[in-house]
Amino acid sequence: MEAFFELLSDVWDFLKVRKKYWLAPLIITILLMSTLIIFTQGSVVAPFIYSIF
Repeated sequence: MEAFFELLSDVWDFLKVRKKYWLAPLIITILLMSTLIIFTQGSVVAPFIYSIF
């Protein structure tokens, strides 16, 4: 888990240094969608989630 936080810190530093703040919403959206897919993978909600995509 510590490696994950280090990765987030590195990504944030990249965004600050390169002034690529417009990438932040894209990265957040991708993370939210991936966690949604991972957590609903074995549940009854899965067919409804996959029909969205």
